Amino acid sequence: MKRREFVIKGGLATTALGTSSLAIGKVFAQSKSDTLRIGIIGTGDRGGGLIPFINQIDHFEVAACCDILPFRLEKALKSVEGAQAQGYKDYRKMLESNDLDAILVATPLNSHSKIAIDALDAGKHVYCEKTMAKGYEGILPLVERAKASNQIFQTGHQYHSSRLYTHVVDLIKAGKVGRITAFECQWNRNGDWRRPVPKPELERLINWRMYREFSGGLVAELCSHQIDFVNWATGEVPDKVTGVGGIDYWKDGRETYDNVHLIYSYPNGVKAKFSCLTSNAVDDYKIKVMGDKGTLILDYTKAWFYPEGSYQKEIGTVDGVAGATVPWEQGKGIPIEVKHEDPSKQALIDFRENVMNGTLPISNVVSGAKTAVCVQMGLDAMHNDDIVHWNNALPL
Repeated sequence: MKRREFVIKGGLATTALGTSSLAIGKVFAQSKSDTLRIGIIGTGDRGGGLIPFINQIDHFEVAACCDILPFRLEKALKSVEGAQAQGYKDYRKMLESNDLDAILVATPLNSHSKIAIDALDAGKHVYCEKTMAKGYEGILPLVERAKASNQIFQTGHQYHSSRLYTHVVDLIKAGKVGRITAFECQWNRNGDWRRPVPKPELERLINWRMYREFSGGLVAELCSHQIDFVNWATGEVPDKVTGVGGIDYWKDGRETYDNVHLIYSYPNGVKAKFSCLTSNAVDDYKIKVMGDKGTLILDYTKAWFYPEGSYQKEIGTVDGVAGATVPWEQGKGIPIEVKHEDPSKQALIDFRENVMNGTLPISNVVSGAKTAVCVQMGLDAMHNDDIVHWNNALPL
C-alpha cells in the first residue's frame, strides 16, 4: 500500500476508531441465564484447544461446534464435557440456533470479519480470536457493526486478560520503570510452523497461515499479541513503522515470511521492536519494557523487574524494611509474584463475566481494531519496502 492510499484509508479509521463512544452510555445485552452457551466456529488447534478451558469454567458450556473438516469437528465434539454439543458444517446454520448465547470465532484470519458480523446480526455475543480482522476492508466494517450492536464483542488477545500482565501495566503507569524509552519483543521458534496434512488438497485449508490470501503470517499470529501489549501499556498507537522480512530459511512454497523484524515508533519517542524467527528458538517469547529506572521482563506467565543503575540501591528495602533480603533471579531481576490463571482461560472467564454483567471487555473491538491496523501497517511496510504512517488525524 502506498503512502497516499494509507492516508485515505486512515481517514476512515479515524471515524471508526477515534472515539470512546463505545464505552460512554453504552448498554450491552446480558445473558438470559446463569449458564453461557457458546458455539465454536473453527475447531482447529486454537478453537479446539480452548474447549478444555471452557469445560473447566462454571456456568459456561460448549453447546455447538462447526468446522468444514470432518475429522476436526469430530475431535472437538468428543472433547466437550457435559451436555452433548451439536455439530455443524455450515456456520450460518449454527447461527440460526436459539439455544446459543455466544459464538467463538477461531477460523482463518480472512474470514473473521464476515463471520463475526453475521454472528452479531444473529444476536449472538462474540469472542473473536486475534488478529481481530484482516486488512482495512475487514477491520472497519466490523468496528462499525460492533459499535452499533448491543452485544458483547471481545477480541482474543488473551494477555490483555492476564492478571499478571494487568499488574505489570499498572506498574508501568505508576512509574515503576520510570520514563519508557523502548520495548523489545520477540517470539522465536525453531520449526517450519506447518500442520500435518492428510491429503494434498487440504494444504491451504490446514496450513492457511502460510498463504497471504488467508493470513498475515507471523505478524498477525504472534507479533500481534505483543503489539497489543505495547499499545495498551503506552495508551497510544504508533505513528509509523518500518521493517523487513523474508522467506529465507523454509523454501517450501509458503507465501508468508519465515522471519520478520519491525520497528514501530510512537508519538512520545518510544520505539518498539518486534521480531519472530522460525529457525532459532533462543529465549522463545519475551517482552522487555525499558525505562530510565529499570526494565520489566515478561514471558508467557512470569515477570521480573531489573532496577537500573543507581536505582538498584532501592532494592535493599522490602515492604518498608531496610536491609531485608530481596529475591533475585540471575540475569533477570526481582520476580514479580502475582497469582493468575492461564491467560487463555482467564480471557474466557472474563468473556463470560462480561456477557453476564453487560460490561465492556478490556480487550474490545476498538483495542482489537487498533492492533489489527498496526498489523496491517507492519505487513505493508515489509511488503512494499516502505515507511508506513498512521493517519495523523487519528486521536492518540
